[in-house]
Amino acid sequence: MRIVLISDTHGLHDRVPQLPQGDILVHAGDFMNAGYDVREVVSFNRWLGEQPFAHRIVCGGNHDRLFENSPELARSLLSNGIYLEDSGTTIAGFSFWGSPYTPAFLYWAFMYPRGEAANAHWDRIPDALDVLVTHGPPYGILDQTASDGPHLGCEELLKEVRQKPPKVHVFGHIHGGAGIHSEGNTLFVNAAYLNESYKPFEPAGQIRVIDL
Repeated sequence: MRIVLISDTHGLHDRVPQLPQGDILVHAGDFMNAGYDVREVVSFNRWLGEQPFAHRIVCGGNHDRLFENSPELARSLLSNGIYLEDSGTTIAGFSFWGSPYTPAFLYWAFMYPRGEAANAHWDRIPDALDVLVTHGPPYGILDQTASDGPHLGCEELLKEVRQKPPKVHVFGHIHGGAGIHSEGNTLFVNAAYLNESYKPFEPAGQIRVIDL
């Protein structure tokens, strides 16, 4: 099973180069930019439908405000993807679980105060997952805007991932942390397409391909 991973396109999905071939496309959130305009979802949904994958999995992010403020409307517009929000799905025997929530920062969507409040989301992560999709990173793993910057990931998410290690944990949110890291039996992927200046990384926007 080949999975293509991407995150943080922020409304620039039509500028993404042709994606690598695969069976499942996973987008880990922030596909919108301002986050309120339904046309952003309509455009993203059209783009999703144009991608030649048998399945497309989508998790929200802090910019995807319509999915928090008008969830029924937003979800109805995302007809070309399986939307995960503290929920999971199984495809061809492979398990996926996704959540858009991240630690509080300014006044965006899907946020919680740092500390025990995070466990309302992370306690729900199932055991023996193949792919965990969260918008934000765990603390200390691919979670810096620059190599000398502070770690911005979630401490509680890190604890949960270490207790219930998935085969793959894909996220974005912290654009400068884009890359891959292995720890134990888990492959961590920050799949942010845009850098901290909201311009595509090179080459090919750090689009990642993994085989399960």
